Amino acid sequence: MPITVLLVDDEQLVRAGLRAILEAQPDIEVVGEAADGASVIPLVRRLHPDVIAMDVRMPLLDGIEATRAVLRTVPGPPKILVITTFENDDYVYEALRAGADGFLLKRARPAEIVHAVRLVAEGDSLLFPAAVRELAAGRGNEAARTAMARAALTDREAEVLRLMARGMSNAEIATALLLGTETVKTHVSAVLAKLGARDRTQAVIAAYESGFVTPG
Repeated sequence: MPITVLLVDDEQLVRAGLRAILEAQPDIEVVGEAADGASVIPLVRRLHPDVIAMDVRMPLLDGIEATRAVLRTVPGPPKILVITTFENDDYVYEALRAGADGFLLKRARPAEIVHAVRLVAEGDSLLFPAAVRELAAGRGNEAARTAMARAALTDREAEVLRLMARGMSNAEIATALLLGTETVKTHVSAVLAKLGARDRTQAVIAAYESGFVTPG
């Protein structure tokens, strides 16, 4: 089955460019388009995309609020890939905190765009870990530290979270810790559950904001 994608951007040329790039791939299908975040919910409910490629800045409802709305109202929501012009934009960070799974630069090369969609759809690795690390740097807060302490991760789960923060996939973590891939998946699931995180991106943000992992 192909990876199905919904494109959400107020610029028609951006949508057309993304569609051309993605539909050139045999394993990706663009199932719909929207020009504003306000149109996302009904389209998601009708089309059931695997991934939403969503502009972070739109005139009526921006990508941050649209992300929150999707995750709040759609059961089994799709992965959300935020489209942005600047990778160090506070809007990007707020979208990630709201539940987006990663971000895509509008200037990215076609191969990078395709890779980002596939990686987010698979969900077993962190997209652009260095950039997420830079965005999270210096944003620690007491609530995050308290939440991390309450999570009471086991030593093994803590090891797994540190390697997740480095951007390692499940297979890479398994190799590093001499574990089976299924065992790593179990540990990752436990980490997400204990942190109340939707996915790896949310868990890594929590790790940095709490000081559990530090940049560099």
